[in-house]
Amino acid sequence: MLSTAVAGLISDTHGFLRAEAVEALRGCDVIVHAGDVGAPEILERLETVAPVRAVRGNMDRGGWAADLGSTEVVELAGRRLYVIHDVGTLDLDPAAAGFDAVVYGHTHRPASETRGGVLFVNPGAAGHRRFDLPVTVARLRSGPDGLEVEHVELVSDGSGEGVG
Repeated sequence: MLSTAVAGLISDTHGFLRAEAVEALRGCDVIVHAGDVGAPEILERLETVAPVRAVRGNMDRGGWAADLGSTEVVELAGRRLYVIHDVGTLDLDPAAAGFDAVVYGHTHRPASETRGGVLFVNPGAAGHRRFDLPVTVARLRSGPDGLEVEHVELVSDGSGEGVG
């Protein structure tokens, strides 16, 4: 029987980490950042909440970003997650490769849909509000009954932690 675990999903912080995002990710077993982190301090702050796995986004530059891969594989309670910033650059068949979910960012739009038996999840953007889209993170629960996604809309006065 599979155990239960929760991954906190965050993306597109662009150097700005809201206190609400940190609080929404508390209690997660791992935090997955799907790119466009913006600054290494964002990952350092998230590490105080849970272990962090992150990929490099198209806006992540500099020596610190060179240490991030363009993709990452995360194990979550017996399930495999494939993490990539821009799902449009996906160069494998996730189902054939044995992945249960693909976690991505880039579009700033929260999304969750199943394609070919694989769950595709975009937590949305957690940084400054852009394009009149909601500011969100997500929680991905892996349990005996499968994967379950909850998007969390962040209500904020604009205050943030880390780099802003």
